[in-house]
Amino acid sequence: MSDITLPESDAVANARRSMEVCNACRYCEGYCAVFPAMELRREFSAVDLGYLANLCHGCRACFYACQYAPPHQFGVNLPQQFSEVRAESYVAYAWPQPLARLFRRNGTVLSIAAALGVALLLVLVAVLQDSAVLFGSHTGPGAFYRVIPLWLMVTVASVTFLYALLAMGLSVLRFWRAEEPLANAAPGALWTGLRDALTLRYLGGGGHGCNDTDGGFSDTKRRLHHAMFYGFMFCFAATTVAAIYQDIFGWAAPYGLLSVPVVLGTLGGAGMVVGGVGMIWLKVIGDAEPAARRVLGGEYALLFLLVLVAATGLLLLMLRATPAMGIALAVHLGFVLALFLLMPYSKFVHGLYRAVALWRAARERK
Repeated sequence: MSDITLPESDAVANARRSMEVCNACRYCEGYCAVFPAMELRREFSAVDLGYLANLCHGCRACFYACQYAPPHQFGVNLPQQFSEVRAESYVAYAWPQPLARLFRRNGTVLSIAAALGVALLLVLVAVLQDSAVLFGSHTGPGAFYRVIPLWLMVTVASVTFLYALLAMGLSVLRFWRAEEPLANAAPGALWTGLRDALTLRYLGGGGHGCNDTDGGFSDTKRRLHHAMFYGFMFCFAATTVAAIYQDIFGWAAPYGLLSVPVVLGTLGGAGMVVGGVGMIWLKVIGDAEPAARRVLGGEYALLFLLVLVAATGLLLLMLRATPAMGIALAVHLGFVLALFLLMPYSKFVHGLYRAVALWRAARERK
């Protein structure tokens, strides 16, 4: 066991009380992965509740089916309570620990970081280039690098991205080791957990869909999550292919409209915009009772930041042969820089934590 663990808190105490009620009732045992994992336990430590909270996909089916949900005096509200415990688990296992306080007000922090990222890139561009270059029309191979030098673009992006990977990797490792030693990983469960994570199996509501906004069933939330996740992966693939073009083949950006990086980036950007705007809209129109108001600010800020990264990328594609390209490039890279810096300290890590939790659930079932 790791010496880093999820501390006791009001959110943990509320989730424990609800889990004890649920473990006696078991009406929802077939709804998702949470309840089979719950039934393997008679007591719920803070670490157990962090694991169960990260298994929860927030589909809200248990809330609308529960006879002990508010206004009942038991007040069982797992979507809300688990959302708060999840947020606390991100703080507890974050690396480095001094930066974990960003979670407490991460809606404000994300907004400030996005603004500072844009401002920093604009200042660097203004310092390094004169106005004739910044506002000039640049076309052909290497056009972007006439505005922002390649060495600067690569250095800033590499440092921030590698830091994000390191911080998220260590955070997830801490979460994993708090549950059990690495040696206990069952080989056959990896594929099951990965499949459940990539297909968002538990946002399917057993085939009926989830309660996205109210007691009615819908697959909208699942589809929007797929659009956001696979859109992000398409954009990552586009960046990877572009790096191969640049570093291995010596083909400088920007690339043709039908090139692999541009096609992947366009599809990915569109998916991120549709998924992000849709998820924001679901939060706006959804039932407020099963939502955790304390964490909504950070969730909104992250979604807005992801949408802005994708939207400014698409805008750059449209403006790349115009005098507005320099500003569009700086703004886009500014939002990307802000995203890289804040990924380890926002809800962005929930996909990684959930994948680990699903892997553990698959091991337990075996």
